[in-house]
Amino acid sequence: AFAVSVVSEGAEDETELPVLQKSEKSRTISKIGRELKGIVFVIQSQSNSFHSKRAEDLKRDILKQAVDLGKELPTVLLIHQIDRHEGAWTILPLMRDFSVTYGRNSSWIFFCEEDTRIQVVKLLETLRRFDKSKEWFLGKALYDEESTIIHHYAFAENPTVFKFPDFAAGWALSIPLVNKLAKKLKSEPLKSDFTIDLKHEIALYIWQKGEGPHLTPVPEFCTDDVNSHQVDHCATTFSNFLPLCGEPVNKEDVFVAVKTCRKFHGDRIPVVKQTWEREAALIEYYSDYADISIPTIDLGIPNTDRGHCGKTFAILERFWNHTSLRTPWLVVVDDDTLISIFRLRKLLSCYDPNEPVFLGERYGYGLGTGGYSYITGGGGMVFSRTAVQKLLASKCRCYSMDAPDDMVLGMCFSGLGIPITHSPLFHQARPMDYPKDYLSHQIPVSFHKHWNIDPVKVYFTWLAPNTEESRNGKKVGYNREDL
Repeated sequence: AFAVSVVSEGAEDETELPVLQKSEKSRTISKIGRELKGIVFVIQSQSNSFHSKRAEDLKRDILKQAVDLGKELPTVLLIHQIDRHEGAWTILPLMRDFSVTYGRNSSWIFFCEEDTRIQVVKLLETLRRFDKSKEWFLGKALYDEESTIIHHYAFAENPTVFKFPDFAAGWALSIPLVNKLAKKLKSEPLKSDFTIDLKHEIALYIWQKGEGPHLTPVPEFCTDDVNSHQVDHCATTFSNFLPLCGEPVNKEDVFVAVKTCRKFHGDRIPVVKQTWEREAALIEYYSDYADISIPTIDLGIPNTDRGHCGKTFAILERFWNHTSLRTPWLVVVDDDTLISIFRLRKLLSCYDPNEPVFLGERYGYGLGTGGYSYITGGGGMVFSRTAVQKLLASKCRCYSMDAPDDMVLGMCFSGLGIPITHSPLFHQARPMDYPKDYLSHQIPVSFHKHWNIDPVKVYFTWLAPNTEESRNGKKVGYNREDL
């Protein structure tokens, strides 16, 4: 790939051929080495043992490719090791550090997820097309087909006009743009509010209401599976499968707690019973009213219109005190959560229940100013028994019965120094609230809410295990209608 092709017509040229090849190859490798050293790779890693190993494997792969290309090595950073910031995963709080450390001697910051796979030579070829002295925001473009609550109904008149990056494919910022963002953050600190969909919020911040760059779509940034025949042009690919680390955990190892209340017994609970209840060996419904026909358990906690902190902590206490010590996992869901317990059991095979695991979809609050991360409740919250033990032993509790349970749990675990564990397979909203291209490289575990959808249809289209999936665990093609 690096040698110059030379055609020799006479024997007298043959002695010079190796010298020419060696000289050209050496110059090419030297150029590639300089370009490679100018890239800072940032992997969206997590401290949980399963995730940190995957990130370390990716780091090793990047560095091995670099060694094969020459002596110059790029910088590879793991987000979870940048522990000066609780909100390091939200990227923007790191811009000033990136600017100070790499602003003079680097060209690009390239961000990726632990399951992104990178062809380093193709990545260099791709970045070479863009003038590194200018402000660039590069990625695989996603867009909303209709305005959605998770993006605060942004661009309601035509949401397709605003593009944001699919992190799974990798995305890049040129150093001049990093320096500009760092300067802006110094004069205008981040607001202390919510981080709900990071990829959309970063794109909005960079865009600066039209004053900053739009995302430039890069076709070489891909989310096709590495084994697909369509990836020859790709600099990046994505391992788009549901993780499975040995046998799925046993049905009896997962206890499912459903939060409900009397006014939803008649419409939401029947949906659970028509869909995913049959997948759960251990399941209880917790309400403000004991209804023997379901049956529900009255925990003695009155229903509240807002948060449900009191009810959730009562569920945690009950799990700890009344379930078998051999039940390692607790899942807490809302009565309008649609979840695949079958897939969750596969996913949990990758986690050690002896670690304090708190798993689900990650949100953030006030992370620019020392806030905390939390698992948003609607998509489902998964606790290892060890996490429940440490939480209850800490005496951290609700500041009011109607406090938001998921946020209080985030505060508690943050105070304990126990990081939450994010999985993009849990979803706080409905399938129609996410770009189709984003969902196309997922095997989802959950969705949430029954607004303007047929929830039974959503379950059987997106989440129900079918015969082939049940048999061999492979991803299969779903007939995913517009829901």
